[in-house]
Amino acid sequence: MAPLVPSHEELERRRMVDINAETVSNIPSTDFPGHWPGESHEWNIDRFRDGFRVEFHQNKPLEASFSLIGLDASIANAFRRIVMAEVPTLAIENVYVHNNTSVIQDEVVAQRLGLIPLKGSVEGLNWMRWCKKGGEDETSSELADFNTIVLRLDVECTKNPNAARDEQDPRKLYKNAHVYAKDIVYHPVGRQEQFFFDEGAIQPVNPDILIAKLRPGQKMEMEMHCVKGIGADHAKFSPVATATYRLMPDIKILRPIIGDDAKKFAKCFPKGVIALEPVTAEDERQNDEYRGRSGEVKAVVRDAFNDTVSRECLRHEEFQGKVKLGRIRDHFIYNVESSGQFNSDVLFLESIKVLKLKCARWKRGLTDLMR
Repeated sequence: MAPLVPSHEELERRRMVDINAETVSNIPSTDFPGHWPGESHEWNIDRFRDGFRVEFHQNKPLEASFSLIGLDASIANAFRRIVMAEVPTLAIENVYVHNNTSVIQDEVVAQRLGLIPLKGSVEGLNWMRWCKKGGEDETSSELADFNTIVLRLDVECTKNPNAARDEQDPRKLYKNAHVYAKDIVYHPVGRQEQFFFDEGAIQPVNPDILIAKLRPGQKMEMEMHCVKGIGADHAKFSPVATATYRLMPDIKILRPIIGDDAKKFAKCFPKGVIALEPVTAEDERQNDEYRGRSGEVKAVVRDAFNDTVSRECLRHEEFQGKVKLGRIRDHFIYNVESSGQFNSDVLFLESIKVLKLKCARWKRGLTDLMR
């Protein structure tokens, strides 16, 4: 028997998650994503290429927003999880305190230093290897230029002889009263000079992160070792501050909303989502409900992208049966905020590389299993 061919209306219905006043409907997926009983859903690269799209909405060095259209939720979520937990970055792993006479305990300082996001040459990061940990005996972990970056912090607070007699600001009364991330100094070792230099040198993303406050006679002297890691091991290695996605909102006006109702309807949504346009003679010819209302304003959907799906319009009786809210289940709007090691638009490409490597590893394992 030939496979069933769903109608266009049925395909559109499957793409929608219905948003009701108090509930959400049409959310269940099939046993196998995208496969419906009695229909042919064999994989076809050309069909996937025709249905898949990427649209950029915002592209800044530390924040990017883009849409992936035509993907299953499992793949879309895989990219999000990989960005957060499996794209490698550098972070401070070990802190060797030689002298710390500040009021902050060594352990607290070490924890603060470990959470400072670092940036450097991406080429150098790819060149670096993983630093193997030696279990209980830490000395068995071999340190080398290809797996460990050395940073140093050496700051001492002294009185400022040039400060005014009535000065109250400690930053003017003393030198190095505040210790900032910019006081961390990078010391290249071996071949690191070939990869981490000039703008690509290892440095804090934000130089103004406050580490500690000192007073005359207090000193901080310590050495830090940075290693390559992933967010699955510790959040300090995560290359993103946040990585989220949401489904594209869908707003359908089923019956005309005119006059004061249209103005009230527009206020139920964020600014710019609903526009007010005059009723034209063409509208009167096409829909009897517009007859005699020429010149009044009507509500139209201008930009559903900015909608937050608050459902406010569904709580008013005058809009019952006139509007339908939904979300498009295969249109994912991503928002990625980079912590600084990578540009935000590069992070998604890095997640694709990781997923390709995971697939290749799984394929090799499957081949070995079948032998």
